[in-house]
Amino acid sequence: MVNYAQDQMAPYAWMLDRFVLPASRLDEFEALLPTLEDSKASQWSLSVILSGDVESEIERVRARCVPVADSLNNPNIAVTALEFPSLAPTQIERILPHLPTGVDSFFEIPLSENPEPYLAVLQHTGAAAKVRTGGITAEAFPNVSQLCECILAFAEAKVPFKATAGLHHPLRDQHRLTYEPDSSSTMMYGFLNVAVLAALVYWQKLTPQEGLEVLEESSIEGFQFKVDGISWRDRDLNISQIAETRQRFFRSFGSCSFQEPIDDLKHLKLLT
Repeated sequence: MVNYAQDQMAPYAWMLDRFVLPASRLDEFEALLPTLEDSKASQWSLSVILSGDVESEIERVRARCVPVADSLNNPNIAVTALEFPSLAPTQIERILPHLPTGVDSFFEIPLSENPEPYLAVLQHTGAAAKVRTGGITAEAFPNVSQLCECILAFAEAKVPFKATAGLHHPLRDQHRLTYEPDSSSTMMYGFLNVAVLAALVYWQKLTPQEGLEVLEESSIEGFQFKVDGISWRDRDLNISQIAETRQRFFRSFGSCSFQEPIDDLKHLKLLT
């Protein structure tokens, strides 16, 4: 919480989105908020992770699912997104009619399964998918084919998505799994790789084989960053295409650290 409050005041706050926390800790969060320095000046937009009995948890947070300025309980906070655990397509279908109005909803889709039954339920509902791209063990990282095929399926079905876990660094490379000194390492996906792939498949600019190659790109030289767009090889994306992808398809990615991605982008001279 302290780091997030400080990051809201930092020069790169424009990169910062919602504060993510489990529904089980929402009361604890509200109790701690008044003790936080400058908390009254901060606007907390929350993405709440549901677990267990998701239907009862939806009802529990419903009163907080209003615009920040309209909240009666605490005018500085509002639940603006709900994140669901992996559920069967039939469960998702049952929950969809009961989602709070005006709140983004993300349903986790296991990459080890065929995404089509999930996407058939989510299509044309306004709800989005969520994929897990890593974790604190090597086994938590999906193989490149699973991740690529899933993103391509999202694009074909026109279902937006967010990514969570494992995307701390811009480019695919070997990194330590945790911040412990004796942590083992594994190959991790880059958030630039995923973002560029999402934009290219959204605009139908590459083949499935090229999609794999985008995810496996480990050199910044593989991408060209220009004032008016981004290119990968001979595939170009202009600013308006990138903006529409961000709004309608690849919504966001989650990272345990806000500073680590910034430091890496500065090292690559993509931020100053």
